[in-house]
Amino acid sequence: MGEKKTTPIVIDGVEYQYEDMNQDQQIMVNHIADLDRKIGSTQFNLQQLQVGKDAFIQMLKASLDKPKEEAEVSN
Repeated sequence: MGEKKTTPIVIDGVEYQYEDMNQDQQIMVNHIADLDRKIGSTQFNLQQLQVGKDAFIQMLKASLDKPKEEAEVSN
């Protein structure tokens, strides 16, 4: 016979079984898991945005550091 699979959920060091939770508790666990995924994705996007911003700042600084005549020739 197959064993009943359970999903442990640890909250503040206490282990609970997802399957033993009522429907409302399971919904809250699902919301928390979804929010964790969204937070991770948002942090990833923020890193990309920050690197992009930093690159544009460096490009602007390099452009401003060029002598005026060289900048005009480039345009």
